[in-house]
Amino acid sequence: MNYISHIYTDIGIKKKVNQDAALLMEAKTDYDNVMFCVLCDGMGGLSNGELASATLIRAFQDWFQREFPSMMYNGFDSNILERKWSELIFEQNVKIMSHAKTLGSNMGTTVVTLLINAGNYYIMNVGDSRAYMCNAVGLTQITEDQTFVNREIKRGNMTVEQAKTDPRRSVLLQCVGASQFIEPDFFMGNANKDDVFMLCSDGFRHEITFEEMEKAFSPANLQSEEDIAQVEESIVELNKQRKENDNITVLTVKLI
Repeated sequence: MNYISHIYTDIGIKKKVNQDAALLMEAKTDYDNVMFCVLCDGMGGLSNGELASATLIRAFQDWFQREFPSMMYNGFDSNILERKWSELIFEQNVKIMSHAKTLGSNMGTTVVTLLINAGNYYIMNVGDSRAYMCNAVGLTQITEDQTFVNREIKRGNMTVEQAKTDPRRSVLLQCVGASQFIEPDFFMGNANKDDVFMLCSDGFRHEITFEEMEKAFSPANLQSEEDIAQVEESIVELNKQRKENDNITVLTVKLI
């Protein structure tokens, strides 16, 4: 399998620091071309959120370069992948929390990861950065937000429409570096030619509709990396026009 891909990030209209971070890596193996992506949305005063997101990105980059090759050599196993990713997140949660304590401050980051290998995708997330898939059937949100409002929706205490404008919509139930207890969610499924995967921070999707995203990221619209970059930029600019205050980051991969 081959890929076209692109990352677009913007500091936004209000914040002085971009605390989002993203990683996109491709590896050629004897079995298939592998795509690995990570997106983090940091939070914390001054540059603390930027540090938290960058720390987790570096940890996943090191894992992919140092440990993933041996996983492929020994025979890829999704259960081992889930365990390795979870262990990495647990370790970085302690590391970031410990560093924040020395600073007398708080810092943390969301994370969403994507690995595409041999016709399958594997995704893990903590927090409210999302993973979507778009194909001929339409757009599907794969991850579930680990947020207060999403919990209330599932409990029947709040509607989806109410959640969109609720002032607590960004309150996280879990955050790497700021939560004593972390329980990552793990998803897997088939990845086929022309499927489009999109990872984004919450700043990317607050001010646009599901239908607008579905139309923009339709596989037919994305024939080259230049097409992807143009679509990403147009949606980011639309968010800014609609007064989104957060940092905005999107990462897109299409299987070709």
